[in-house]
Amino acid sequence: MGIRFFDAALLDGLVAQARTVPRRRAHHNLHTDLGAPAQRLLVAMEPDSYVRPHCHLDPDKAETLILLRGSLGVLTFDADGAVTDTQVIRAGGALPGCDVPPGVWHAIVALESGTVFAEAKAGPYVPLSEAEWGRWAPAETAPAATAYLAAMTGLFTLA
Repeated sequence: MGIRFFDAALLDGLVAQARTVPRRRAHHNLHTDLGAPAQRLLVAMEPDSYVRPHCHLDPDKAETLILLRGSLGVLTFDADGAVTDTQVIRAGGALPGCDVPPGVWHAIVALESGTVFAEAKAGPYVPLSEAEWGRWAPAETAPAATAYLAAMTGLFTLA
């Protein structure tokens, strides 16, 4: 297999897919299977996509995000759910990405329609355990998730 390049058509297609699914985000896996030692993917995410606050307890599961299009608000929480930091990462901006260490409570919000980022973390893929979800935040499918997402997004302004 040769080098794979990511063109505008791939990113456009991923954005179009994200806009049609209920979760309002779509993944394009670069790894060949969920057992791969490195999980690498492109993610398109719309502003109405809710990512519940979580952490990765596995000491090898740092999470790297690099923006290709648009912008994300990155939130850091303490163990009780209080927001301790917010940063905007933006494609082509002064902060185009971040690396989240294991054990750090965090969430992201898309601040622009058509946001696309590259994500990488150690494999194999293992779904988050109950202990890794912020107990103070509603589940993704809970009715309160919409209001919680709005509150998180409201912490950011784009100039």
